[in-house]
Amino acid sequence: MSKVATLYRIHTAEHICPYGLKSRHLLKSKGYIIEDNILASQKETEAFKKKYNVQTTPQTFISDNRIGGYEALKKYFGKRIEDKNSADYMPVIAIFSMTLAMAVALFFSGVGETGGLYIIETFIALSMCVLAIQKLRDLNAFSLQFITYDLLAMRYVPYAYIYAILEAFAGVGMLTGKLAWLFAPAALFIGTVGAISVFKAVYIDKRELKCACVGGNSNVPLGAISLTENIMMVSMAIWMLAS
Repeated sequence: MSKVATLYRIHTAEHICPYGLKSRHLLKSKGYIIEDNILASQKETEAFKKKYNVQTTPQTFISDNRIGGYEALKKYFGKRIEDKNSADYMPVIAIFSMTLAMAVALFFSGVGETGGLYIIETFIALSMCVLAIQKLRDLNAFSLQFITYDLLAMRYVPYAYIYAILEAFAGVGMLTGKLAWLFAPAALFIGTVGAISVFKAVYIDKRELKCACVGGNSNVPLGAISLTENIMMVSMAIWMLAS
């Protein structure tokens, strides 16, 4: 017997509801034949909401029972519902995975030096650049999280903006492999202050905070990841100066 679902979703010239498309895809993946009802205007949408006494679209009906929106549909099929406030390490994993892959690719392309040490150096430099991009794309959001745990930013708020710029400056400089006297001190300074700040906030004060390492509004917990970012910068700076 065919499984049938009725879906109501917005699709106009101005707006195509992404959750409507996701609901349609989920139903198809579960083998449902879909009665796809397009709400093509604001008037149609408001009339639908009034008729079924709902506040949002899309809405899915199965066997004449209203299931609800996309998340309700996921729950109906036993899929995991993401908690928007839960800890999320995926941004960090994605960044570090990509920068490592880029470093390895550059190594095998013959663009850089030979030897495994080149991969480590390039990985750290690229990671700093990408992490700086994450901060620079919304400096205000980054600063709102950063100043809650960085010891220097607490005392001098503009340092949050300076930090992001210095990280980008040091990261790009490290990629050149030259002028260590110019680029390394910046990384050494922000990395040292950052490491001390994170260690104090997490391991001494036992505060549960969100990390601003991948920019503002992230759910990455402040802890080992944040400490690793700063230790990488300090280690790379010392290595550059020693070399």
